[in-house]
Amino acid sequence: MRCCVIGGSGFIGAHVTRMLGLTDREVVVLGRRVKAETQFPPRVRYVAGDFGNPSYLERVLRGVDEIVHLAYSTVPRTSFEDPVFDLLSNLPSTVQLFQAAVSAGVSKVVLVSSGGTVYGSTNRLPIAEDHPTNPISPYGITKLTLEKYASMFHVTLGLPVVIVRPANAYGEEQRANGGQGFVAAAMHSILRGREVTLFGPIGTIRDYIHVSDVAGGIVAALDRGSIGEIYNIGTGVGRNNLEVLAEIEPHAYRAGFPILTEILPTRAYDVPANVLDSGKLTAIAGWSPQVEFATGIERVWQALSSSQPA
Repeated sequence: MRCCVIGGSGFIGAHVTRMLGLTDREVVVLGRRVKAETQFPPRVRYVAGDFGNPSYLERVLRGVDEIVHLAYSTVPRTSFEDPVFDLLSNLPSTVQLFQAAVSAGVSKVVLVSSGGTVYGSTNRLPIAEDHPTNPISPYGITKLTLEKYASMFHVTLGLPVVIVRPANAYGEEQRANGGQGFVAAAMHSILRGREVTLFGPIGTIRDYIHVSDVAGGIVAALDRGSIGEIYNIGTGVGRNNLEVLAEIEPHAYRAGFPILTEILPTRAYDVPANVLDSGKLTAIAGWSPQVEFATGIERVWQALSSSQPA
């Protein structure tokens, strides 16, 4: 099998690529940068290019059996600041990808969506896949629109797509200043003696899942997921920002770093709580999270603190 991972050198994508590289697949990673920012197993080949270029994408997909699509150019905050850019930089290229995948006759496409944003405000927790989707951020709206296009191509043209909705990924390689997540941003501020920003008295409640478990869920959906279905990837446990800081506090205390907080008003595009029910993926693939939150926090702290200048 030959698998093309689009966005396979990003935070989540690199973990997915490494897992796939340990199987009997030939893996091609398509990224925007001239050179990959991470090391891959020997069976992985990296190519640089614009997957929004139809002719180039056609060449890359020749002989490809599977596609995992993770590329996305914005985060919730930047999407709110410029919703038109969020739409134009993500929607047309992915729709073209669906067209190219149909033409190439691939056997499966995994579209990585967002469990943290597509549901919007919820009436029950944890959230199962059949919960209504009412996103309140441009990011979530575009992600859901991509899902709808994928489903349309599946119904009308036979696109063999599986959609996954991960919760809030965190991990050792997460960029602290990229707007990707609270855990890395909080540790980055603590290690520099800065205030950790919370939006609201306790911040938001999120389902924090280690990036290796997200990658495992994506690979499980690729291997075992049923075409046309949607699968959540989360832990089923919600934590507010103060609870996350409480988990970080012992590590910071031992290292001599106080935790200072700044409370700002809640943001309109942040849903108060988001926790995912992943029973559907567990039932079909046997997947479950393996990294305990305390263990994951310790690993991230060690990684970030050891990278600090002396």
